[in-house]
Amino acid sequence: MKPFVVNNHGRLVFPANFAPDLDFSVLDSLEQFGAVIGRDFESKAPTGTDILARVEAGSYPSRFELLRDLGQNLFWVNRYSMTMYDKRPTRWRDVARHRPDVFLPVLTPWVDGARKVAAVEQAYRELPATWDSDEDRAAEDTVFDLLFDVFRNRRHHATELPAVKPTVAEFLRTPGALTFVLPEHDPDYPVFSTPEIHDVQAAVPELEALTRWAMVLHNQYPWDRSKTELRPAAEIGDDDIVIAFHPRTREVAAFLDRVRTGHVPAQRSASPVTPKPPVRPFPPVKVREAFAVQPALEALAIVRGELVCDNSDVVRNTSFSWSPMSAAEISAKTGIDQRRYTSHDIGELALAAARAAIAHSGRSTDEIGAVLVATCTSDRLIPSLSTWLSGELGLLQTHCSADIVAACAGLPYGLAEAVRQLQEVERPVLLVCVEKFSDKIGSVRTSRMIFGDGAAAMVVSPAAEGSAGDIDILQTYASGPVGQVNSIIWPNPEFDNDITVYGPEVKALVSRYLDQMIGELGDLPGDAPGTALLADIELIVPHQANKTMILQLAEKAGLTADQLYFDIETMGNVSAASIPIALFDAVRDKAITGPTRVFAPGFGAGAVGGYAVLTVDPAIMAPEVQLSTPPQAAPAGPGELPRTPDPVAVATTTSDDVRVAFGV
Repeated sequence: MKPFVVNNHGRLVFPANFAPDLDFSVLDSLEQFGAVIGRDFESKAPTGTDILARVEAGSYPSRFELLRDLGQNLFWVNRYSMTMYDKRPTRWRDVARHRPDVFLPVLTPWVDGARKVAAVEQAYRELPATWDSDEDRAAEDTVFDLLFDVFRNRRHHATELPAVKPTVAEFLRTPGALTFVLPEHDPDYPVFSTPEIHDVQAAVPELEALTRWAMVLHNQYPWDRSKTELRPAAEIGDDDIVIAFHPRTREVAAFLDRVRTGHVPAQRSASPVTPKPPVRPFPPVKVREAFAVQPALEALAIVRGELVCDNSDVVRNTSFSWSPMSAAEISAKTGIDQRRYTSHDIGELALAAARAAIAHSGRSTDEIGAVLVATCTSDRLIPSLSTWLSGELGLLQTHCSADIVAACAGLPYGLAEAVRQLQEVERPVLLVCVEKFSDKIGSVRTSRMIFGDGAAAMVVSPAAEGSAGDIDILQTYASGPVGQVNSIIWPNPEFDNDITVYGPEVKALVSRYLDQMIGELGDLPGDAPGTALLADIELIVPHQANKTMILQLAEKAGLTADQLYFDIETMGNVSAASIPIALFDAVRDKAITGPTRVFAPGFGAGAVGGYAVLTVDPAIMAPEVQLSTPPQAAPAGPGELPRTPDPVAVATTTSDDVRVAFGV
């Protein structure tokens, strides 16, 4: 999990974007680590030679582009030290000579460094400021001063740096090896605290991101960099200071042990498989013909994340691994202007929505026969989110409490199972669709642009005797070509266990399913003789994946934009919760003003898909649940630490509870 932070200005901050903290427990080899470094640190970063060439060619239109290149270059220079090691200035006499977990970097002097440094300084002074206001000009200067102080005091080449540094003993056995040496060190050398980095505020989002980059890079060298020298062991005095490298975490230490001892990672046996179509198609389920107990939708309640993350917030948190993209470009690419995040955990979202739906239905909790939770982002496995939710609702027993991991097809999958449960329990079924993506994204921009947090809960009950019910057709699919099945992955070791989206494969599976869905609706009979069910659809409320992509694919499938409803502009993609929240918003926006026949298709991770044709009555909408916003820390007085808000009381299990439970 990589949670966001709400700083003292009330702004969202994504620490993973500028303070890389890789999960080394998922890395088995230097090749795997090298692939991560290549993608996140090297692929976008210019070398010093590249920057010099751009300066000499006059390629920089303004100061911002130069600053951005400088920052990306310095993250690349520090790609191993900042991800793997804790740098500790240490007197040479006090450095352990034989420990296997104390390292010294071996460095090559930076040839032509002085020329590159001089060119960068001159270019910055001559380039025009990027923004006009005095405040923005001053912010650019601050960023330059921080970055340039690191850049001009580099002493070594960065291209050939090894990930695994030599131990002190290995350094001493290497003739001519050079390492960092300082004649003295001030242990109080000023660095930026984490709150200071989080609380950066700039009117221009791009400058806010760059300022955090600069502060993090400044902190990589907590000493007087101008006095740094490269010396061989024979020229290091007992009282000179060297920079000893120690593993940052136990996971890094274990990784270093693996690669230094020649650990061979297990190989996964995978052979290409050609997918075969089913021996016969899976027909849509005609609910009114297939089931004795007809489903009625009695309530729909939603909970949005209480924090708005707009496209400017995404830009304010630009990662050094991203290509430049403005807020307007994010909107054009995705159709999303805002997404909603929550500081509450996923269970709180589910519980709030469930309570509101049950209250609006007029039911009491002891009438609920089953609890289903559709989610792909639960952080609960034992107990499952559905069983935890059943307990929190005070249900002594249900016929079934189960989680359904069907990602963006969570609503059709959940409704299909709810209808089946109705046949057995003949009493209301609670279906909750809930997701929390905001702490599982890390620095992956495609995911950060798209995903949000939210929940919806529905009460699905037996329809009155003789009623046709509210659900007409249900259909679910899964699987496909391996690339489509793995088009959205979490956790993903190749991306530091963050949620990742492989766009072309996602587009292919959505196109495949939309064609199949439209074909099936065209083959199903409509209300009037000789017509198709597709003609009877009054509104299409699709999974809110990517508006730009869905509109393009819908047009190819013969649909027009005015047939579809979207709320993705302000909600983002909330996977399983996206369709039910969009149904709620369609009523809010008067796209649904009375009982309306809706086609609700969903498709996504795991190459799942499905749809429901259902009648939505505005009367089932419960009042929207408003979550509380997180309390802000009180500002500190002079010389004081920030005063954090009082913690919220949370029920916990104690050892006494365990003794009682097990009768000891």
